[in-house]
Amino acid sequence: MRKQKGFSLIELLIVVAIILIIAAIAIPNLLRAKIAANESAAASGIRTINTGEISYANTFPTFGYSATLVVLGTGGLVTPCPAPPTNAASCVIDSVLANGIKQGYTYTYGNTVGAPVVAYQIRNVATQPNQSGVRSFCSFEDAVVRFQASGAIAACTGTVTVLGQ
Repeated sequence: MRKQKGFSLIELLIVVAIILIIAAIAIPNLLRAKIAANESAAASGIRTINTGEISYANTFPTFGYSATLVVLGTGGLVTPCPAPPTNAASCVIDSVLANGIKQGYTYTYGNTVGAPVVAYQIRNVATQPNQSGVRSFCSFEDAVVRFQASGAIAACTGTVTVLGQ
């Protein structure tokens, strides 16, 4: 009888089982890495908005801080930057971040009413809790980034945990 070449069904099933075991170990680590990357981007987004607010207030001192998050960008998602920038489209942050949703986080902006605007508050929360992120971040005019371990931050105050401590 001649010798057959190839793999038996048992050998193939063992290989498939090994691959499934490796995948079961790797997928949760991949998801945790994605959450960590989204949270890092969310904290960075808060820092970017803080820097944008300072730049805006220095460029347009009669307005103070920006009236909305959109005016820190181009004034719209697909609107190009005007030359020179205006108080309605200052181009100090990218238009995606100015639109309020970026990398699995939704940003909420609030400020004091009046002219000039003397106070602002920026908060973000994961758009899909426990999937796109776990922590929420916030800041106000002191430019210190704070976080809450889980859930949305109701109000950004000095009692929320400071990032990096």
